[in-house]
Amino acid sequence: MTRTFDDLVTEADSVPVAGWDFSWLDGRASEERPSWGYARSMAVRMADADAALDIQTGGGEVLAGVDRLPRLTVATESWPPNIVLANRLLRPRGVTVVATADDAPLPFADDSFDLVVCRHPVSTDWAEIARVLQPGGTYLSQEVGPASVFELVEWFLGPQPPEVRHTRHPDRARTAAEAAGLTVVDLRMESLRTEFHDIGAVVYFLRKVIWMVPGFTVDRYRPRLRALHDRIQADGPFVAYATRFLVEARKPS
Repeated sequence: MTRTFDDLVTEADSVPVAGWDFSWLDGRASEERPSWGYARSMAVRMADADAALDIQTGGGEVLAGVDRLPRLTVATESWPPNIVLANRLLRPRGVTVVATADDAPLPFADDSFDLVVCRHPVSTDWAEIARVLQPGGTYLSQEVGPASVFELVEWFLGPQPPEVRHTRHPDRARTAAEAAGLTVVDLRMESLRTEFHDIGAVVYFLRKVIWMVPGFTVDRYRPRLRALHDRIQADGPFVAYATRFLVEARKPS
């Protein structure tokens, strides 16, 4: 039996969204993965590092998947529910989780880490990354690129101006990294097909990735949600395109 709009929305509006685990969407939404394999690339670099920092670790899920962690491994996170999850996953591995605001200076001394990593940062403070990196150290990050999933964003917010669509561009990351004194050694971007198979998947995604449609609530956007539900029912999955870029930068020795 086809589930009703109200059933799907009520369910998706009630499930927990803490952490960075998207397994609730299995079978309900899909997204292509970048060819570079961020988790694998990060694990390779972790195996060779002595002191590593994972910025904005979320619930610690990616870091927890690394088989061999450096002697000193530290993670930062700002959102209290994620801090609880990260501690639960990472403390048994000997990782220290530090609570700090995303826009605050990193609470570490200069030249503390030979590896700094971050997956999908809210923002990137290149000066702080350069400060805490040891000479010869590496920063590796996978970031959300420009106009990512904007087919969905603009369904709710309407057409966005060029200055909004072009933020988070890899060229800007290169310029900022170099201005902070780092050398960019790898920079690539890909566009990845994303499908939402039911309206519940859309609600869950927008509740979890809160910057996509700021202030999103089911009540506020119920008419647009209903219209999108009807479209999915009539035409099949709603298709959008996520953009991701990989950036690797080094601090000169």
